[in-house]
Amino acid sequence: MDKGHDMTALSRTISASSLRGRLTKLTGAPLRPVAALHASINFVPTKIPRKRRLQMMVVAVWSVLLVMSCFVFLMLCSVPALWPFLVMYLIWIFCIDKSPAYGNRLTPWFRSLKIWQYFAEYYPASLLKECDLPADRPYVFGYHPHGSLVSLQGALATFATEGKSTGFSKAFPGIKPHLLTLTNNFNIPLYREVIMALGISSVSRESCSNILSSGPGQAITIVVGGAAESLSARPGTADLTLKRRLGFIKVAIQHGADLVPVFSFGENDIYNQMPNEKGTTIYALQKKFQNMFGFTLPLFHGRGLLNYNLGLMPYRRRIVSVIGRPIHVQRCEKPSLEEVERVQRMYIEELTRIWNSYKDEFAKTRLRELSIVD
Repeated sequence: MDKGHDMTALSRTISASSLRGRLTKLTGAPLRPVAALHASINFVPTKIPRKRRLQMMVVAVWSVLLVMSCFVFLMLCSVPALWPFLVMYLIWIFCIDKSPAYGNRLTPWFRSLKIWQYFAEYYPASLLKECDLPADRPYVFGYHPHGSLVSLQGALATFATEGKSTGFSKAFPGIKPHLLTLTNNFNIPLYREVIMALGISSVSRESCSNILSSGPGQAITIVVGGAAESLSARPGTADLTLKRRLGFIKVAIQHGADLVPVFSFGENDIYNQMPNEKGTTIYALQKKFQNMFGFTLPLFHGRGLLNYNLGLMPYRRRIVSVIGRPIHVQRCEKPSLEEVERVQRMYIEELTRIWNSYKDEFAKTRLRELSIVD
């Protein structure tokens, strides 16, 4: 009994000392996964100026605003006392309110809030105009490139806010801009009220016609490339899906609206995208999703709140939206295909001129030149 007891005590002593030694080694050197994590992720330093933190928070809130709106609405639905009001609100959205098709909910004071200046300064985003645009006619702005995210950062800063660096109304007095987006975005409670206050409207043909017909100085901004172009959006590239895009040109001719090409240098640089070349499984799945739902989901990534290289927030990379020279068109309710293609060639020439004029200044890290595809 004594011998067995001594052996047990000895084994316990050995186990305890062995465990103590192992723990000492662990405290002396970090775990391999943790060390690898620190080596691969560039974390944000603890001391950052307050202004930069505010810029980051504004962009972070905007990035999740759609999800937040859905969450808040579902939380409101959990309160039975609010049900009558919520039912009336939904009836208003789906059956009564036609504002998304008329662009009549633009709120100047909301577009001029300080938060939008922080939003623009985050990248920073700025506007560069090449010439004045008289407010005696309507305009159709064609925005390029599409970028890898549905909620375009450069387009939002330039055409839907009034920050100091992007103040559209000061640059083009008398012109009322309306950035256009998918009609489905206006079916999302609460979120729709925010984007309409910014002057954002539906991209439907009815909406384009209503806005351009409402008087001189009215302007719509169409992000031309669509879902197809978003799949090829990568830093250092400018592959524009434009050859078959004739609808916005036809709309401009039908309403006698001058066409204004806009190239946003840096729009493709704020996110990285997973490899999805034609022929890969990812590309096939994305195209199938696009055919089913009318839009696609690029597999992108950016930075996070606490690090610089892993997350869903956009990178801090400069965006400069160059607003080019207008292309004057003659109004024609039923333009021929030849006329539409003629105006398109002029439009592409002007867009190419913008690229060639500013690429060495704003696209120094480009991997290849501008390419017009499909």
